[in-house]
Amino acid sequence: MESFDGTKYGEVFAAVLNPTRPVAIDAGKSDPQQRSALLGLTIEKAFAGQNLRDADSAACCISAVWLWHDFLDQSHQISQHIKSTSGSFWHAIMHRRESDFSNAKYWFRKVPDHPVYESMTAAVETLLSQEQPITVSQLTSDGEWDPFLFVDICQQAAGDSSLLALCQELTRTEWQLLFDYCYQQACGA
Repeated sequence: MESFDGTKYGEVFAAVLNPTRPVAIDAGKSDPQQRSALLGLTIEKAFAGQNLRDADSAACCISAVWLWHDFLDQSHQISQHIKSTSGSFWHAIMHRRESDFSNAKYWFRKVPDHPVYESMTAAVETLLSQEQPITVSQLTSDGEWDPFLFVDICQQAAGDSSLLALCQELTRTEWQLLFDYCYQQACGA
């Protein structure tokens, strides 16, 4: 996967998306200074000058940015009201991050298939071609990305530090792919 470039999403998102920020697979540690900046983040500001075609996908992007900065409650407040598969996807990620694994799986059941899954399959194959503590088959079913298996691996990582770096990298990749997809859908690209 190419490196993440927040600038391709416009100035507003570029200002709040630091691609080198450490990624948490748990609740993480939010920065109160970022909270102030995020409080002003609206769909209207973030997508100013864009031809907004899908308000739900735009709301997904706002929810995603809150999640990126470890503000799980704020992300949840937004994602739980989005009635699309992408909204359910963000909702599921948020519950996985708060270690509510059964609730994460509940929301992933509302995302039986998503265009991001294909990209995640490719990312897993690339990442796991390197020396890793698990195999591709532990994250895929019938050769396809399985978010339920990833929930299980993240749950295991809480007690197995050898899985932590891989889960962080997959969480980063998942976030980036889903954010990009939602942004493209919001703008009709």
